[in-house]
Order: sequence, then structure tokens, then C-alpha cells
Amino acid sequence: MLEGPSVGKRILLKVNGPAGKTSHQGVVIPSAAKAHVTVKLQNGYNVSYPLEMVDSFDEVDDKIASKSLSTVNIEQNTDLPKVTIIHTGGTIASKVDYETGAVIARFEPEELLASVPEILEIANIDSVKIGNMWSDDIRPQHWNAMIEACEQAFDSGSVGVVITHGTDTLHISAAALSFAFAGNGGRPAGRIVFTGSQRSSDRASSDASENLLSAVYWAANGPPVTGEGDAAVTVMHSSSADGLCAVSPGVGVRKMHSTRRDAFQMVNGERLGEIRINKSGLSHTTTIGEQMREVLPSTKYDTNIRVAQFIAGPHLHADLLEAAESSGYSAILIQGTGLGHLPIENPVGDAPENENIAKFFSRTKIPVIVANQCINGPVDMNVYSKGRQQQEMGILGHGSTSSPEALLVKIHWALSQGRDLEILSKNLCGENISTLMK
Repeated sequence: MLEGPSVGKRILLKVNGPAGKTSHQGVVIPSAAKAHVTVKLQNGYNVSYPLEMVDSFDEVDDKIASKSLSTVNIEQNTDLPKVTIIHTGGTIASKVDYETGAVIARFEPEELLASVPEILEIANIDSVKIGNMWSDDIRPQHWNAMIEACEQAFDSGSVGVVITHGTDTLHISAAALSFAFAGNGGRPAGRIVFTGSQRSSDRASSDASENLLSAVYWAANGPPVTGEGDAAVTVMHSSSADGLCAVSPGVGVRKMHSTRRDAFQMVNGERLGEIRINKSGLSHTTTIGEQMREVLPSTKYDTNIRVAQFIAGPHLHADLLEAAESSGYSAILIQGTGLGHLPIENPVGDAPENENIAKFFSRTKIPVIVANQCINGPVDMNVYSKGRQQQEMGILGHGSTSSPEALLVKIHWALSQGRDLEILSKNLCGENISTLMK
């Protein structure tokens, strides 16, 4: 039996299989099964054959032309609106590493731009690289770097910025910049758009091109920023099909699926608009109003602040909360059940763990805040006696309609600014839908 080709090699594979004699050209990736050869085709799909069906394989030239602004003569139209692409990494800026089969972050900003040249028909593009990071690795110090990059872009004349970001925490960073620019009652000097992709740009089913194209279009041509929900927005696929991208408030959207292209859905609110892509070009609809706040300086996040996070349930114990207290955490955020309830009662007499938690809440000096584990709906601690008891213990969060992630960011922002955490129940920049509490 023929020995298989080496992983990472580009080959011309000839086989005698169910469809007769066929040939395929592509890159060898780790085999799908024992005694098989698997090839990644140029269209992004894989083919796999048992080695016994392989007639031959020959290595071919693996030098694929790599387009970038440094190697390809791309002329920009300076009459178009200026947009800065701020690159942080993520799947939108990734390729498949064919030696391992894994997706790795390695696009430079110039490569990203050159991969979607249609962008140059929409805006005059500048690009800035903060890093090539997976979004799991992004911390508050990186939020501050994004804030500074946005400020510099607006100062240089950009009407908008597009932040390319991994999708797993994209909504958290979008919320962070929303509060940074609008939490104090102001608005940014231009449009801030976060985008990413669920599938890498070299896969046939990638959403990267349409998302990036739509994000740049909104940054260049979207409505003026008001500061109410639109200080930072996300632009991602509206459905699993192509042709339509959703514009959502950074403080009101959440990633709800690990693989679907329409993973980003609203929490307790409505989208701000849609962008349609077709052969005639791009167009948009919007629900954003016309009343605008004043442009104010941005605020930053204190990176010394740490918020401990827990989930209410059968395995929440007082020693976990005490550990956060003794470790010097600035606040505790607990995703409560239902309307924001916590395990603090022992009606049958066989759950002293709940009594220990209640004792901790009654004595701790650390702010304790409840988020909504259900994601949708409000935290309303006035409905049941348990909720009222929690408020008597000093537990905060009543009146919040934010996702757990947006509330986490709001806590960090408020503590960074020295604000009273009573503002958690107020609407600062579109994160709290007051009608849900009526």
C-alpha cells in the first residue's frame, strides 16, 4: 500500500474511487481516519480517500502569491471618507495552518485589507495593528489600547473606525468601548464598529469578507453617532445566509452560538439597523434617532480592578466568595437564577451551605451584584420575598436589564471612574431597557 504524503505539502492527488479515476489539487492536512489521505482543496473543502484508492500523488509548487498593500499596487481614493481599521486579531484575520489543521491568527492589517479590495471603493483606509490576539486573551489593558487607537484615528480625520476582533469576547470589548466613550453622557467623535468572523477567510463558508465590507461601509456611511446605544456597534451576519449584516448596539448584543454565522443576537432590545450587500452595492437601514449628545473625552479602565464572577446554583459555596474577598477583589458578580435569586435560604434544615452564603452577604464589605443568568429579561428583586431579602443584605443589581457581560463591564467602568454602583440600575448609554421593569 502506498505511503501517504507529508502533511503541509501541496500535491496533485490521483485516485481511483467511487466516481472512477479523478484528481485533486490541494494541501495535505492531518488525515480524517487511519490509512487515509486528506487534502484541503482550493475552494476550502476537504476530500479524504483510503490510501488503497490512491494511484499516485506528486508535489506541486506551493508558492502561492500573497497579496498585501506592500506587494500589490493599490491606489486609494482620498476623496472617500477616511476609515481606520484597528486590528486585534481573531478568526477574521486567520488562516488554516495546514501542518496541524488548526486555525491560527497571522494576517497583518495590510493582508486583511488586500483580501477584500472592494473596501477601497467605500473608504480611504488607514490601518493600525494592536496585536494578533485570540479574543479569549484580551484584557482591560487591551480595551484601553483600543480606546486610545480610536481617539488617535478620530484626531487624524477618520470619520469611523473598524475594530477587527475575535468573536468569543467581541461583545464584551464592544460594551467596554461603549461605556468608555458614552458612559459619562457623551459620545465618540466618530463611528466605532466591531466586526469579526465565525469562519476563517480561507474557508468556502467564511463570513469574513461580507462582515468586513459591511463594517467599513457603516463606519464610512452610517448615521451620526448619538451616544444612546450606538457609541460602539457590532456588525455581523444577520442570518446563516449571505447578503445581510446586522448592526447591533455594543451594550445590547451577545454571542449566542459557537459556530453559526448569525451567532450575535440582541438581549432585551432591538437592532440599530441592517446592511444589505448585493450586485449593485451596499445599502443600509437604521432606527437610530437624530438627537446627539456632546462629544466628550473618553474614559479608561483601571487595570488594578478585578471583579470575581460566579454562577448561582447547587455548587455555589461561601468559601468561594470568601476567597474572592480575601484575595482583594474589587467586587463580586453572581449570575443569579430567575429574576436574580441566590441560594440563601434553608427551609428544610438540611442545607447549611445556603445559610453560610447568607451570612457572607450580610457581613461582607465587597459590593455584590446579581446579573441575569437567563440572559433575557430583567433582574427584579421586588417580586419575591427572597429578592427583597437580598436587597436588605445590600446586594445590588435590581433593575438591570443588561447581559451578564455588559453588566460586568459596567461594574468595572463605574469602579474605574469612582462612581456609586447605584448607577447599575440606570441607563447610561443604551444598556438598560427601563420598560422591562414596568
